[in-house]
Amino acid sequence: MFSISSLVNDPTTTHGRAFALAIQVLILLSLVTFTLDTLPGLDAATKLSLRIIECVTVGIFTVEYLLRIYVAKSKVRFVFSFYGLVDLLAILPFYISSGIDLRAVRVFRFLRLLRILKLVRYNAAIRRFHRAFVIAREELALFGMVALIILYLSSVGIYYFENEAQPEQFKSILHSLWWAVTTLTTVGYGDMYPITGGGKFFTFLVLIVGLGVVAVPTGLIASALTQARDEERAVKASASEGSAHEL
Repeated sequence: MFSISSLVNDPTTTHGRAFALAIQVLILLSLVTFTLDTLPGLDAATKLSLRIIECVTVGIFTVEYLLRIYVAKSKVRFVFSFYGLVDLLAILPFYISSGIDLRAVRVFRFLRLLRILKLVRYNAAIRRFHRAFVIAREELALFGMVALIILYLSSVGIYYFENEAQPEQFKSILHSLWWAVTTLTTVGYGDMYPITGGGKFFTFLVLIVGLGVVAVPTGLIASALTQARDEERAVKASASEGSAHEL
C-alpha cells in the first residue's frame, strides 16, 4: 500500500524504486550542471538553462529533504545524521547565496548504487582471480566509488584554490580533473601545479590520500587471492581424502 514513508525509504516497492531512481538521476544531473557551469566562455542562453536546471533540481531536493524529515521516526536524529547533513548541505548554499556551492557532497549518495558485475570463468587461474574479486567485491566496489568521489572533490577543491591565481591552467573543474588524476595516482607530471598557499596545502592532503588510493586495492586483491588459493587447496584436499576413503 502506498505511503509517503514507503515512497522515500523503501526502494523495494514500485513507487519507492521509481522515486529512488528519479532522485539518483537528478543527483547526476545536478553534478553535471555544476561542472559545466565552471566552464569559461558560456553564452547567456546556456547559463540561463543551467540556472533553470539548478533551480528545479534544488527544489526537488528540498521537497525530498522535507519528506524525509516528515517520515523520520526521530526527526532530530535524522537532521543530524550523515545523510541528513549531506541533504541539507546540498540545498543550503542555494538559499543563503554564500557563493560556495556544496552540491558536490551530494555525490556521496552514489555509495548506495554499488553494482557488481560477474566475470566469465575460463580456466583455473581466471577462476581463482574471479574468486578473489568475489571475496573482496564489497570492499573493492566501495573503495572504487570512494576513489571516484575523492577524485571529483579533489578537482573541485583545487579549482577553488587555484582558479583565480591560474585561470589558464585551472579553467574549470573539468580542466582541474587532470591535475586530480595525476596527483591522486602520485604520477605528478608537473604540467599543472599549485602556486597558492592554500593550493599547496590542499595538494599535500591529496598526495597523502593518493598513497592509500594506490596501495589499498593491491592489498585487497593480494589478500583475496591468498584466500582463494587456500580455499582451492582445501577443496582439492577434501576431494583427495574422499577418494582415498572410497578405495
